[in-house]
Amino acid sequence: MTDDAPAPPAAGLDKPATTGVREVAGTAKAPARPGRAADDVPRTARELRLARAGKRRPAPKAAANPLREGLRLERVPDPATFVLFGATGDLAHRKVVPALFQLWRTNLLPHEFAILGIGRRPYTDEAFRAELRASLDQFSRVLPIETAVWEEFARRICYQRGNFNEPSQYDQLAARLDDLDRERGTAGNRLYYLATQPSAFAEIIAQLGRVGLDHEQHGGGWRRIVIEKPFGRDLNSAIRLNREVGKVFRESQVYRIDHYLGKETVRNILVFRFGNGIFEPIWHRRYVDHVQITVAESIGVENRGSFYEEAGASRDFLQNHLMQLLSLVAMEPPATFDAEALRDEKVKVLRAIEPMSPDMVAANVVRGQYGPGWVTAEQAGGYRGEPEVDPESETETYVAARLLVDDWRWAGVPFYLRAGKRLPKRATEIAIQFKQVPHALFKDSSADPDANLLALRIQPDEGILLRFAAKVPGLGVDVRAVNMDFTYGSAFSVDSPDAYETLILDALLGDASLFTRADEVEKAWAIVDPIIDAWANGPAPAFPNYAAGSWGPAASDELLERDGRRWRRI
Repeated sequence: MTDDAPAPPAAGLDKPATTGVREVAGTAKAPARPGRAADDVPRTARELRLARAGKRRPAPKAAANPLREGLRLERVPDPATFVLFGATGDLAHRKVVPALFQLWRTNLLPHEFAILGIGRRPYTDEAFRAELRASLDQFSRVLPIETAVWEEFARRICYQRGNFNEPSQYDQLAARLDDLDRERGTAGNRLYYLATQPSAFAEIIAQLGRVGLDHEQHGGGWRRIVIEKPFGRDLNSAIRLNREVGKVFRESQVYRIDHYLGKETVRNILVFRFGNGIFEPIWHRRYVDHVQITVAESIGVENRGSFYEEAGASRDFLQNHLMQLLSLVAMEPPATFDAEALRDEKVKVLRAIEPMSPDMVAANVVRGQYGPGWVTAEQAGGYRGEPEVDPESETETYVAARLLVDDWRWAGVPFYLRAGKRLPKRATEIAIQFKQVPHALFKDSSADPDANLLALRIQPDEGILLRFAAKVPGLGVDVRAVNMDFTYGSAFSVDSPDAYETLILDALLGDASLFTRADEVEKAWAIVDPIIDAWANGPAPAFPNYAAGSWGPAASDELLERDGRRWRRI
């Protein structure tokens, strides 16, 4: 016997016989099947169950926080630090911080929550809090501000001065966030919100990656980033930005925000379509004649002339808001109600829209720019007279397009989209126009009733309208169109949240359903880019071509009249 030989069994102990039995720790022994070695992997259902039963370990329990007990909703996010880049800017003060305050006020944020503002101004924590309080007094959805609620919220706010292009600032940021984790119990969870100029996005993201602030810790400590629109200014810049983001963050960590998707009625499109058995079967080319989507604003550019000169209505509305609404209306039912399934179906819609040639743009897209006129009985100047606008500007403030979704459900059904500034009223609406009845049965009626229509009002009078034909009381058969109108304000006695409240809460919860994915952004740009290129390569437009307070240029009406249709009067 050599030194390496196994020792004989101890006295009084029987050596296990080689009987083809395979042991699984903590379980009964299962006899091996003939012709198989005893150490083979489990193959039968029983062997697999017994093997896995022996490998199970009790999951470690997270330390319970008694302060989180009794919260009124299960959808309260994990403890986290909200890192707000551009904290001294207009967007942060008008939208982001008021939304955070409302979430805190309604007990939808965790007790262990901190806000770290990053900006260039030389504020102390106290000075920054005072600025935010003044903004809340002006922009908060619910007034007056409750002092006790504000004081509790303000204790969670701090500030760090820094330029976004200075690498040393991010080393200081990493140390500050570690301190906040220890002091506030935020568990290493961080949501970065980029409320900055788009030109700063790539630099901020690269610097966060350089100091490792994108790394998610094993067993906790998630990292997410919210990026405001516009995401790129054309297809190539959007692809480059997606590439820069992808070098640092995984796609599952990225939340590209479009506030339109947080509006209550936009979210209700999904429930209306897929939660009711009577509408989805007729949401089809067999019954739908055409679809109109309108985003109208009565205001002008409001001291944002330099921004609008670069954006125009095509980038400001068509690439994002209008494409988002179109994809929600035209998408197929998702297999499951989760973020990836929903976004998969939206992307399929955009893929089914053929990019236009220059000739197709000329035939199917109209652009306009407002001149002087009257809006709500007040005189309004033209776009070229706005501050920071070129007196010979060729930037469009209105765009209308006829698009076709070339798939099985919608083949041959035109989608008419329009958006503009200085229109008669502020309104966003989706109108589903159904086909006329195939046979005019009531020929003795004084007039043919309008075709059935379903209108989804997104803002400001949120609701749903259904138009159908009915007999007028009296002798004879006189048929007219009547409306069945539902409004959210009168139907529900609830305080509807602002879009930013919804989207920020979803980002903190890790729900990306209402955020756009990288491929969705690129597909939308692939549709809009050829339109912008065709305009750039064509002759100068005859601007201005519609008066402030009108519904846009005459060519927009002609776009529908060629098809025997007309814009719905809103």
